[in-house]
Amino acid sequence: MQTLKGHFTTTLEVKQSKFIAHLIPYEIYETTLEQLKIQHPKARHFVTAYRYLNEYSQIVEHSSDDGEPKGTSGKPSLMVLQGQELINVAVIIVRYFGGTKLGTGGLVRAYSDAVNLVVSEADLIEYREENTQIIEIKYGDVRLVDYEIEANNITVVEKKFDTNVVYTIKGVKESLETFLAKVARIVTLR
Repeated sequence: MQTLKGHFTTTLEVKQSKFIAHLIPYEIYETTLEQLKIQHPKARHFVTAYRYLNEYSQIVEHSSDDGEPKGTSGKPSLMVLQGQELINVAVIIVRYFGGTKLGTGGLVRAYSDAVNLVVSEADLIEYREENTQIIEIKYGDVRLVDYEIEANNITVVEKKFDTNVVYTIKGVKESLETFLAKVARIVTLR
């Protein structure tokens, strides 16, 4: 499976209709959709599709035709995401109607082509599941722990300074295991 970091966009024109496809990480789907509706007040349709992993590692999928004939836009867009084995991504296609009706086959082709185009231009990366861990350390060990966090490509989600320092960290399983093995004598797991 693959995912992406960042926002990618392309425009496809078919018989004077514009299809502006936005491929984004799923985490920013809601806010991006709201922003696009504000940026494109004259657009006729905002077709969407997304795939993400929930907390049980199950794939959740959804698509919306947003007023286009049933099954001609959202479903074909979702099928492209499935075919490319993309996860934790969303696609939003902003359509400006050009005056010529495309028919159901033309719509399916146009939306599929728009999504394929934006996927081909996106920087895709291999999806790797990340785990979260909370650790506690003494103040004197902060420099060593920070060094090992960076060396093992781990993300610090939160750092709290109390009696001790409490980190919430996130990383791929192998990196977390390597990190925890190196700092085992100074870290308390929570």
